[in-house]
Amino acid sequence: MHIRLINPNSTASMTAQALESALRVANQDTQVTAVNPSATPVSIEGAFDEALAVPGMLSEIRRGEAEGVDAYVIACFDDPGLHAAREIAKGPVIGICQAAVQVAMTISRRFSVVTTLPRSVPIIEDIVQTYGAGHHCRAVRAIDLPVLGLEEEPEKAERLLIDEIELAKTQDRAEAIILGCAGMSRLCERLTARTGVPVIDGVTAAVKIAEALVGAGYLTSKANGYDFPRQKAAPNGAAAMPS
Repeated sequence: MHIRLINPNSTASMTAQALESALRVANQDTQVTAVNPSATPVSIEGAFDEALAVPGMLSEIRRGEAEGVDAYVIACFDDPGLHAAREIAKGPVIGICQAAVQVAMTISRRFSVVTTLPRSVPIIEDIVQTYGAGHHCRAVRAIDLPVLGLEEEPEKAERLLIDEIELAKTQDRAEAIILGCAGMSRLCERLTARTGVPVIDGVTAAVKIAEALVGAGYLTSKANGYDFPRQKAAPNGAAAMPS
Protein backbone atom coordinates (compact mmCIF):
# COMPACT_ATOMS: atom_id res chain seq x y z
CA MET A 1 0.00 0.00 0.00
CA HIS A 2 1.03 3.59 -0.52
CA ILE A 3 0.42 6.19 2.20
CA ARG A 4 1.05 9.85 1.38
CA LEU A 5 1.94 12.10 4.31
CA ILE A 6 1.08 15.73 3.61
CA ASN A 7 2.54 18.54 5.68
CA PRO A 8 0.26 21.50 4.91
CA ASN A 9 2.96 24.08 5.68
CA SER A 10 5.90 24.81 3.40
CA THR A 11 8.78 23.92 5.73
CA ALA A 12 10.50 20.97 4.06
CA SER A 13 12.62 20.09 7.11
CA MET A 14 9.46 19.57 9.14
CA THR A 15 8.09 17.33 6.39
CA ALA A 16 11.30 15.28 6.47
CA GLN A 17 11.09 14.91 10.24
CA ALA A 18 7.48 13.73 10.07
CA LEU A 19 8.40 11.26 7.33
CA GLU A 20 11.23 9.88 9.45
CA SER A 21 8.78 9.27 12.29
CA ALA A 22 6.29 7.63 9.94
CA LEU A 23 8.89 5.31 8.42
CA ARG A 24 9.99 4.22 11.88
CA VAL A 25 6.62 2.57 12.54
CA ALA A 26 5.37 1.65 9.06
CA ASN A 27 5.30 -1.98 7.96
CA GLN A 28 8.07 -3.08 5.65
CA ASP A 29 5.69 -3.51 2.73
CA THR A 30 4.12 -0.07 3.21
CA GLN A 31 5.38 2.72 0.98
CA VAL A 32 5.26 6.07 2.75
CA THR A 33 6.00 9.26 0.85
CA ALA A 34 5.80 12.84 2.09
CA VAL A 35 5.12 16.16 0.40
CA ASN A 36 4.38 19.74 1.31
CA PRO A 37 3.00 22.59 -0.79
CA SER A 38 5.49 25.33 -1.63
CA ALA A 39 3.21 28.37 -1.43
CA THR A 40 1.75 27.98 2.06
CA PRO A 41 2.76 29.48 5.44
CA VAL A 42 6.03 28.18 6.88
CA SER A 43 4.09 27.11 9.96
CA ILE A 44 0.42 26.81 10.89
CA GLU A 45 -0.40 28.73 14.03
CA GLY A 46 -4.05 29.69 13.85
CA ALA A 47 -7.11 29.77 11.64
CA PHE A 48 -5.63 32.27 9.18
CA ASP A 49 -2.64 30.03 8.46
CA GLU A 50 -4.96 27.05 8.14
CA ALA A 51 -7.11 28.80 5.54
CA LEU A 52 -4.05 29.69 3.46
CA ALA A 53 -2.69 26.14 3.66
CA VAL A 54 -5.78 24.16 2.71
CA PRO A 55 -5.88 24.83 -1.09
CA GLY A 56 -2.29 23.66 -1.55
CA MET A 57 -2.94 20.59 0.59
CA LEU A 58 -6.00 19.68 -1.47
CA SER A 59 -3.95 20.04 -4.65
CA GLU A 60 -1.47 17.53 -3.25
CA ILE A 61 -4.31 15.08 -2.57
CA ARG A 62 -5.60 15.47 -6.14
CA ARG A 63 -2.09 14.69 -7.34
CA GLY A 64 -1.98 11.67 -5.07
CA GLU A 65 -5.29 10.41 -6.44
CA ALA A 66 -3.84 10.55 -9.95
CA GLU A 67 -0.83 8.56 -8.72
CA GLY A 68 -2.92 5.86 -7.05
CA VAL A 69 -2.15 6.69 -3.42
CA ASP A 70 -4.15 4.48 -1.03
CA ALA A 71 -4.44 6.75 2.03
CA TYR A 72 -3.36 10.15 3.30
CA VAL A 73 -2.11 11.54 6.60
CA ILE A 74 -2.55 15.27 7.21
CA ALA A 75 0.47 16.14 9.33
CA CYS A 76 -0.84 19.21 11.15
CA PHE A 77 -2.44 18.93 14.56
CA ASP A 78 -5.31 21.29 13.70
CA ASP A 79 -6.47 18.74 11.09
CA PRO A 80 -6.98 21.56 8.54
CA GLY A 81 -9.25 20.83 5.60
CA LEU A 82 -9.88 17.29 6.80
CA HIS A 83 -13.49 17.05 5.62
CA ALA A 84 -12.71 18.67 2.26
CA ALA A 85 -9.84 16.22 1.79
CA ARG A 86 -12.15 13.29 2.43
CA GLU A 87 -14.50 14.54 -0.27
CA ILE A 88 -11.83 14.29 -2.97
CA ALA A 89 -10.03 11.12 -1.82
CA LYS A 90 -11.18 7.57 -2.49
CA GLY A 91 -9.19 6.09 0.35
CA PRO A 92 -8.95 7.05 4.03
CA VAL A 93 -7.71 10.51 5.06
CA ILE A 94 -6.43 10.62 8.63
CA GLY A 95 -5.83 13.79 10.63
CA ILE A 96 -3.11 13.46 13.24
CA CYS A 97 -5.21 15.09 15.98
CA GLN A 98 -8.11 12.70 15.48
CA ALA A 99 -5.73 9.73 15.33
CA ALA A 100 -3.93 10.76 18.52
CA VAL A 101 -7.20 11.32 20.37
CA GLN A 102 -8.49 7.89 19.34
CA VAL A 103 -5.30 6.24 20.57
CA ALA A 104 -5.34 8.20 23.84
CA MET A 105 -8.94 7.20 24.54
CA THR A 106 -8.00 3.56 23.91
CA ILE A 107 -4.97 3.35 26.19
CA SER A 108 -6.03 5.75 28.97
CA ARG A 109 -9.12 7.12 30.68
CA ARG A 110 -7.85 10.71 30.84
CA PHE A 111 -5.24 12.54 28.81
CA SER A 112 -3.80 16.01 28.32
CA VAL A 113 -2.44 17.67 25.19
CA VAL A 114 0.80 19.67 25.10
CA THR A 115 1.14 22.05 22.16
CA THR A 116 3.29 24.99 21.09
CA LEU A 117 1.67 28.42 21.51
CA PRO A 118 -1.12 29.53 23.87
CA ARG A 119 -3.16 30.73 20.88
CA SER A 120 -3.49 27.10 19.81
CA VAL A 121 -5.10 26.04 23.09
CA PRO A 122 -8.72 27.07 22.32
CA ILE A 123 -8.42 25.70 18.78
CA ILE A 124 -7.35 22.29 20.05
CA GLU A 125 -9.93 22.34 22.84
CA ASP A 126 -12.65 22.82 20.23
CA ILE A 127 -11.26 20.07 17.98
CA VAL A 128 -11.04 17.57 20.86
CA GLN A 129 -14.62 18.42 21.81
CA THR A 130 -15.71 17.87 18.20
CA TYR A 131 -14.16 14.41 18.29
CA GLY A 132 -16.25 13.55 21.35
CA ALA A 133 -13.29 13.46 23.72
CA GLY A 134 -13.92 16.59 25.76
CA HIS A 135 -14.74 14.60 28.90
CA HIS A 136 -11.54 12.58 28.55
CA CYS A 137 -9.20 15.53 27.93
CA ARG A 138 -8.03 17.00 31.22
CA ALA A 139 -6.25 20.03 29.73
CA VAL A 140 -4.60 21.50 26.68
CA ARG A 141 -1.26 22.99 27.68
CA ALA A 142 1.24 25.14 25.76
CA ILE A 143 5.01 25.44 26.11
CA ASP A 144 4.86 28.98 24.63
CA LEU A 145 7.32 28.22 21.82
CA PRO A 146 6.57 28.83 18.13
CA VAL A 147 6.34 25.84 15.83
CA LEU A 148 9.61 26.68 14.11
CA GLY A 149 11.23 26.98 17.52
CA LEU A 150 10.97 23.20 17.82
CA GLU A 151 13.71 22.99 15.17
CA GLU A 152 15.57 26.18 16.05
CA GLU A 153 15.86 25.42 19.78
CA PRO A 154 15.45 21.63 20.12
CA GLU A 155 17.03 21.32 23.57
CA LYS A 156 14.85 24.10 24.97
CA ALA A 157 11.78 22.56 23.34
CA GLU A 158 12.45 19.16 24.90
CA ARG A 159 13.04 20.68 28.33
CA LEU A 160 9.82 22.69 28.15
CA LEU A 161 7.87 19.62 27.03
CA ILE A 162 9.19 17.52 29.90
CA ASP A 163 8.29 20.23 32.41
CA GLU A 164 4.76 20.58 31.02
CA ILE A 165 4.20 16.82 30.92
CA GLU A 166 5.25 16.54 34.56
CA LEU A 167 2.73 19.27 35.44
CA ALA A 168 0.05 17.42 33.47
CA LYS A 169 0.77 14.28 35.47
CA THR A 170 0.45 16.00 38.84
CA GLN A 171 -2.06 18.79 38.22
CA ASP A 172 -4.27 17.17 35.57
CA ARG A 173 -3.79 13.58 36.75
CA ALA A 174 -3.31 12.78 33.07
CA GLU A 175 -2.64 9.14 32.28
CA ALA A 176 -1.33 9.81 28.76
CA ILE A 177 -0.02 12.82 26.88
CA ILE A 178 -0.70 13.83 23.30
CA LEU A 179 1.91 15.92 21.51
CA GLY A 180 -0.02 18.76 19.89
CA CYS A 181 2.24 19.43 16.89
CA ALA A 182 3.66 17.28 14.10
CA GLY A 183 7.02 18.96 14.67
CA MET A 184 7.28 17.19 18.03
CA SER A 185 7.07 13.67 16.60
CA ARG A 186 10.78 12.88 16.83
CA LEU A 187 10.68 13.42 20.60
CA CYS A 188 7.90 10.94 21.34
CA GLU A 189 9.94 7.96 22.50
CA ARG A 190 12.37 10.04 24.58
CA LEU A 191 9.54 11.88 26.31
CA THR A 192 7.84 8.60 27.17
CA ALA A 193 11.08 7.29 28.67
CA ARG A 194 11.78 10.50 30.60
CA THR A 195 8.29 11.02 32.05
CA GLY A 196 6.98 7.50 32.61
CA VAL A 197 3.62 8.02 30.89
CA PRO A 198 2.58 7.08 27.35
CA VAL A 199 3.34 10.01 25.05
CA ILE A 200 1.37 9.84 21.82
CA ASP A 201 2.54 11.28 18.51
CA GLY A 202 -0.27 11.85 16.02
CA VAL A 203 1.93 11.19 12.98
CA THR A 204 2.78 7.63 13.95
CA ALA A 205 -0.75 7.02 15.25
CA ALA A 206 -2.23 8.19 11.95
CA VAL A 207 0.11 6.05 9.86
CA LYS A 208 -0.81 2.91 11.77
CA ILE A 209 -4.53 3.68 11.55
CA ALA A 210 -4.17 4.30 7.82
CA GLU A 211 -2.41 0.95 7.39
CA ALA A 212 -5.18 -0.81 9.29
CA LEU A 213 -7.98 0.78 7.26
CA VAL A 214 -6.34 0.12 3.90
CA GLY A 215 -5.42 -3.41 4.93
CA ALA A 216 -9.03 -4.09 5.88
CA GLY A 217 -10.27 -2.69 2.57
CA TYR A 218 -12.11 0.34 3.97
CA LEU A 219 -12.60 3.32 1.65
CA THR A 220 -14.04 6.77 2.32
CA SER A 221 -17.83 6.64 2.04
CA LYS A 222 -19.23 8.48 -0.95
CA ALA A 223 -22.81 8.34 0.32
CA ASN A 224 -23.86 11.95 0.89
CA GLY A 225 -21.49 13.78 3.25
CA TYR A 226 -18.14 12.75 1.75
CA ASP A 227 -19.36 12.36 -1.84
CA PHE A 228 -17.07 13.77 -4.52
CA PRO A 229 -17.56 17.51 -5.12
CA ARG A 230 -20.10 18.31 -7.82
CA GLN A 231 -18.66 19.60 -11.07
CA LYS A 232 -19.53 23.27 -11.55
CA ALA A 233 -18.91 25.78 -14.29
CA ALA A 234 -16.50 28.56 -13.41
CA PRO A 235 -17.76 32.17 -13.74
CA ASN A 236 -17.40 34.20 -16.93
CA GLY A 237 -17.48 31.16 -19.17
CA ALA A 238 -14.14 29.80 -17.97
CA ALA A 239 -13.38 26.09 -17.95
CA ALA A 240 -15.41 23.97 -15.55
CA MET A 241 -13.98 23.35 -12.13
CA PRO A 242 -12.46 19.85 -11.85
CA SER A 243 -14.54 17.22 -10.10
